[in-house]
Amino acid sequence: MSVCALNEKEFLSCCQLLLQQSEHLRDGWSWEAVQGSEEGYLRKTVLRSVVADCCDAQKQEAASPVAATRLHPDGITGDGGDEDDAVCVLSEGSRHVLQYEYHILYSCSYSAPVLYFRAFTLEGRSVMLEDVWSSVHPNFRRCLQNSPLTAITQQEHPLLGQPFFMLHPCRTEEFLRPVLTVNPL
Repeated sequence: MSVCALNEKEFLSCCQLLLQQSEHLRDGWSWEAVQGSEEGYLRKTVLRSVVADCCDAQKQEAASPVAATRLHPDGITGDGGDEDDAVCVLSEGSRHVLQYEYHILYSCSYSAPVLYFRAFTLEGRSVMLEDVWSSVHPNFRRCLQNSPLTAITQQEHPLLGQPFFMLHPCRTEEFLRPVLTVNPL
């Protein structure tokens, strides 16, 4: 049996414990109820400083040290219109700040918590999957380099109907194993 398998009642109990601990630590987790429903999710928003990491294809296309990091509004590439509005251009290796919004929901299908998240520039532009992937810790990137889309994918948030990235529930235990080894449940 999976260490992360829970029923919905156990998940809600764990959420309450996490919220109590979060309040004590003042680290910003909250419970968001879905209007007109008994459902809800854990939510946290943080700012992270990241290094611009241009993809290999872009590095080959760019003759200068300045290249687009593919930060497009709503994750959609511009249609040839005003490129300045669609793409955030940064110097490769430069630091910039992204806002990450994390949601933890319960999945009845997987009997596990599922992490949904999205990232934005401070200007409000959504970050594409490739850019999110480049901000994943190098140890996890190496482990998953042969099949990255089986770990992080983009799909509709089941409660909000908006595009979010998600850590696939089949990989939850794998990603949590180092934490669970140090702090067993």
